[in-house]
Amino acid sequence: MTNALLPRSRGRRALVAATVAAPFVATWPRAALAGAQVEEPLADAVRSALAAAIADAAPPKPTFTDFYQKLAYLRWLGAMSDRLRRQKAELVTRIEFLQTLWYESKRAGLEPALLLGLVQVESNFRKYAISIAGARGYMQVMPFWVKLIGAAEQNLFHLRTNLRYGCAILRLYLDMQKGDYFRALGRYNGSLGQPEYPKAVLAAWRGRWKYDGPTA
Repeated sequence: MTNALLPRSRGRRALVAATVAAPFVATWPRAALAGAQVEEPLADAVRSALAAAIADAAPPKPTFTDFYQKLAYLRWLGAMSDRLRRQKAELVTRIEFLQTLWYESKRAGLEPALLLGLVQVESNFRKYAISIAGARGYMQVMPFWVKLIGAAEQNLFHLRTNLRYGCAILRLYLDMQKGDYFRALGRYNGSLGQPEYPKAVLAAWRGRWKYDGPTA
């Protein structure tokens, strides 16, 4: 089965090349759940790559090369919709969330199940969640990211904006950590070196959100 035809982001390619140039560490005052990413200086190459990664305006509608690829996606969508029913009772809202998460995760080269696990731990799927530190939305993105790599009019409570920022940031940390999910998740949450948060996300990813079938 071939992969979905998603846009090959110039931002992602640049991001992979740039991340080794300017690692930056955030701190986190609590032991689990929503993080508190701290703004620190970024190299121009990293900042530019992140800005490019969130700039693609293509709609979150996947295209498929054949019927079986589309069928695999629809099966995934149905399975995840059933599992998410408790947090999002309205079908239209649930499907819109899952379609957008699938698109943004694939675009960033991330597993949809990983993103679902992260959102569960960060915000428990609450669109308007705000942490004590001010992190916002599903993926608990700190507002300084908008100033750093985005545009003033971008709203971190907007579904796609929040997921796109979160995916770009997590991709950055995964590239920095050479694919080490444990350390990348610690950086995302601002708790690098502490096991509680990475363990919670990995448990949710490989437990509740694990999907054995193809996801297109």
